[in-house]
Amino acid sequence: MTDGQVVRPANTDHVIAINQGREHLTMDEPTAPVLSPRKFAELGGEGHVVVDTRPSAAFGRGHIPGSYNIQSSSPEFEQRVGWVVPADLPVLLVSEDEGESRMAHHKMVFVGLDHRVKGVLSGGMAAWSQGGMPHATLPQISVHELHRQLQNAEGIRTLDVREPDEWAEGHIEGADSMSFRVLADHLEEIGIGPEDRVAVLCAGGIRSSIACSILLRNGYRRAYNVTGGMGAWTAANLPTGT
Repeated sequence: MTDGQVVRPANTDHVIAINQGREHLTMDEPTAPVLSPRKFAELGGEGHVVVDTRPSAAFGRGHIPGSYNIQSSSPEFEQRVGWVVPADLPVLLVSEDEGESRMAHHKMVFVGLDHRVKGVLSGGMAAWSQGGMPHATLPQISVHELHRQLQNAEGIRTLDVREPDEWAEGHIEGADSMSFRVLADHLEEIGIGPEDRVAVLCAGGIRSSIACSILLRNGYRRAYNVTGGMGAWTAANLPTGT
């Protein structure tokens, strides 16, 4: 499904804006205010986008509703922010700790996105939960459980969010394909509705968590992140199609 779809470069608009003098190029270490859960929630209600940089398992256990799960440990972190987060919206960061937030903010400098960060959550999700703020979860499903449900025709769909070349090397028979990079703009093309149960997988369970967070933001409430992705599926000698 991703053939012919153009993926916008993560930093093109910002490089042009910097060259035209409409945006500044950060030369020093970027900084952003550390916000209380209440102030963080207030800005979220005003249209700021939340990027949760924690691992997929932590995101699955509990996250701020509507947040994107883009892990800062990924070497493509800043590119993924540029691909996934709607252009020009202000960003708030949620991390395991303030050190991780600083690292994520620093990485965003490389694609000219650092100026969009308007705050980081003080105390992380622990402080958010202790403050009685709302949270959501993302169920995780193993490849063995997914295979069992597919075999028993239990009404679960599979969405593979890897790139076309990865898909061509082998995929789950009957799965739908859509790169996580273009998913938000092409949801109507996947043929999976907001009420459908959908297991999302990539190579290892990281990009699929990004895709799940996109689905959740768009009203899908029955998404599952496949832990280990196609790597775990193949290691378990489960059947694939080509």
